[in-house]
Amino acid sequence: MTENIAANRETMGFQTEVKQLLQLMIHSLYSNREIFLRELVSNASDACDKLRFEALHNATLFENDTDLHIRVSYDKEARTLTISDNGIGMNRDEVINNLGTIAKSGTREFFSRLSGDQQKDANLIGQFGVGFYSSFIVADKVVVTTRRAGEQADQGVRWESDGGGEFSIEMLENAARGTSITLHLRADQDDLLSGHKIRSIIHKYSDHIVQPILMKKEEWKEDGQAITDEDETVNQASALWARPKNEISDDEYKAFYKHVGHDYEEPLAWIHARVEGHQEYTQLLYIPAHAPFDMYDRNTRHGVKLYVRRVFIMDDAEQLLPTYLRFVRGIVDSSDLPLNVSREILQESKDIEAIRAGCTKKVLGLLEDMAANDKDKYARFWDEFGQVLKEGAAEDFANKEKIAALLRFASTHADNNEATVSLPDYIARMKDGQDKVYYITAETFNAAKNSPHLEVFRKKGIEVLLLSDRVDEWVVSSLTEFAGKQLVSVAKGGLDLGKLEDQAEKQEQEKQASDHKDLTEKIKASLAERVKEVRVTHRLTDSPACLVADEHDMGGNLARMLKAAGQKAPATQPILEINANHPVVMRLKEEEKHFDDWAAVLFDQALLAEGGQLDDPAGFVKRINHLMLEMRAG
Repeated sequence: MTENIAANRETMGFQTEVKQLLQLMIHSLYSNREIFLRELVSNASDACDKLRFEALHNATLFENDTDLHIRVSYDKEARTLTISDNGIGMNRDEVINNLGTIAKSGTREFFSRLSGDQQKDANLIGQFGVGFYSSFIVADKVVVTTRRAGEQADQGVRWESDGGGEFSIEMLENAARGTSITLHLRADQDDLLSGHKIRSIIHKYSDHIVQPILMKKEEWKEDGQAITDEDETVNQASALWARPKNEISDDEYKAFYKHVGHDYEEPLAWIHARVEGHQEYTQLLYIPAHAPFDMYDRNTRHGVKLYVRRVFIMDDAEQLLPTYLRFVRGIVDSSDLPLNVSREILQESKDIEAIRAGCTKKVLGLLEDMAANDKDKYARFWDEFGQVLKEGAAEDFANKEKIAALLRFASTHADNNEATVSLPDYIARMKDGQDKVYYITAETFNAAKNSPHLEVFRKKGIEVLLLSDRVDEWVVSSLTEFAGKQLVSVAKGGLDLGKLEDQAEKQEQEKQASDHKDLTEKIKASLAERVKEVRVTHRLTDSPACLVADEHDMGGNLARMLKAAGQKAPATQPILEINANHPVVMRLKEEEKHFDDWAAVLFDQALLAEGGQLDDPAGFVKRINHLMLEMRAG
């Protein structure tokens, strides 16, 4: 950031990400330009809410003015539109931080990944919220004057920018509490210099705002001169969530979501309920249509606002919903909590525990209803938020069965990478005599789909879940059964297909193990510490060998994930299983001269097939070349 200080005025450069966001705003959202007013009014409402909350602990912040409101006015001659509030306001540092930078972690990486076509996609704006910078959709210059509540009148700040690369800051000697944003409208924005037009936009997007939005009455004398001395409230100025559901239209619910979620798009679904009994509270919770770009940061909170008796208390009250539901937006309004409640009190509050449980139940119920009655909509939800919901299977013991039923996976049933299979679907298709749910984990879908561990399952027509999301290892470590059926990895432990194998197959397996005992012992001696055990397998039909983790050991995929994340995985030795009917194994049984090389290649091939990395790639290539030459010479 550069500074050129001239007297009281400083010129500073926008953060790079702000410049990029401004370009997205101006070029992507012009056709939806009216949203700028919704965003500025929404920010003004938040500022009033924050003042009311801070004043609970320090009433002097009101400065003898408790009548919180928002004012919208326009000046045809100056071609300006002004949105002002008497809320919390900002000091100099807050102005620079809020109007010059984007503080969200991962913003730079997000912008660097956008292609040219994506940068023209208005839907991307929904990942950030639109906010203050939407001003530049309609204005070629924006001026902000502000003073933080409780500070001296000479601590006001004036911010100005034309939306290019820089903005200016200067201190003001006589500033009112709150914030005033004046837009110098572009030449083609004449319709915004009309009271009728502005009122229609407010009714369309901001009718639900709790604070009164004031405008001058427009009354006319006989000569056509306006009388504009008296204010009028142009919105309903009541808490939408406190109104009966049958009095609220879908459009009003959607408009409120865009305010509370700071989202450009409409929500996917919502639930509005009033809970009465030991605790009394209202919940209005939304599921967005698209995930924010930083959703996978578990420390990020965007979502649920807490009110007490319609008084705003805090943003992003993380105690109201578990982490795996961090994508949910909305409000909770309690009738029982004290107005001076803090985050520390919330952490220990029994009332909050009950509200959290109730909100979780409602959201999961909404998802259950969507999954049962609107499969296309649930598929859209799963594409956006499925990986986050999966975290709940490992975190929320009380709701594990409900969450498990909502999970979706790819499987060998469809043999594509679309996660459409639920655990109830799988169980409904289980073969007669099958008592387990089989799955495999891998780093990619193709690695899972093509794993040699699936060969016997494909031969017998047994469905296997194909798990390739990073979170899946965490899921199956906690979700060990569903509906009384054990979840079993096809790449761990001894393979027991139970009633899915007939007696003749079992006898043949025992015979092969006995016939190849000398070979397995010889391979074990050759590979030494690289393997825990070598045994004949019946998992394989086409491949010569595979690696299997012992039942209580960490699987190879999880060990590789931990290593890639810089974490230490416990040292384990895999089990090498060989296919006695494969020509390579049959050759090995007769091999004497190059036995050690053949055994090493067999192990390394099995390691590569499951997505592992060779300790000595050059040695592997050298062995392969050597054996190929020997076979040619022979």
